[in-house]
Amino acid sequence: MALFARTPEPPYYAVIFTSQRTQDADDDGYGAMANHMAALAPNMPGYLGIETARGADGFGITVSYWTSHEAIAGWKRHSEHLVAQDRGKRRWYQHYELRVAKVERAYSGPAGR
Repeated sequence: MALFARTPEPPYYAVIFTSQRTQDADDDGYGAMANHMAALAPNMPGYLGIETARGADGFGITVSYWTSHEAIAGWKRHSEHLVAQDRGKRRWYQHYELRVAKVERAYSGPAGR
């Protein structure tokens, strides 16, 4: 997976998932599920890309990019994603925030890199 998502010209939507993992020493299937979701999402209509990072302290941010609210809703309702959401609430996350934003302007830099 690339570090930076390759998104089209705006507008499009960003789903920003900020989370704090539970302090369990055991992964409890989290890594495998995260990898499965990252492999499944690109097959969803309207998916544009993902960027994710997690610190050693368990704090993470994942931003997924979508063409529309309908595409986001389709991903939210996907049966395997529903399982991941449930496990996240019950096992993996101490706290999380989810925000949906419309991207109206985007650029990158520095030039030539």
